[in-house]
Amino acid sequence: MQDLQKGKSPATMPARTTTAKGRAAEDQALEYLKAAGLALVTRNYRTPGRGGGEIDLIMREPDGTLVFVEVRSRSSNSHGGAGASITHIKQRRIIFAARWYLMRLPALPKCRFDAVLLSADGVQWLRAAFMADAA
Repeated sequence: MQDLQKGKSPATMPARTTTAKGRAAEDQALEYLKAAGLALVTRNYRTPGRGGGEIDLIMREPDGTLVFVEVRSRSSNSHGGAGASITHIKQRRIIFAARWYLMRLPALPKCRFDAVLLSADGVQWLRAAFMADAA
């Protein structure tokens, strides 16, 4: 009730909690990938305008491969778990954002789309979770 007195609506309060959970999941995935030898290129890359896509993490392998990473976190495995939440539509948006990102580079590097899934069971890193021709 005190939050309502500060001008916060109940509809906006869960979004902050969800955002904080998402940020914490990305932090955990980032540390996991850095420990595996990848370097951060950028975080939360978004295409301009509406209807575009977002890439949670863009990393670089020691061999120069650019890795576009989708981070998903689920507290339970009901409904297929974290991996099942990366739908075909979500994949298309990530691929769209990756293409937008790559357009600004002078040369196209080797690329891959990975997923880092966080659950009560731990961290699962799926290399080449999906392909660009999935769009």
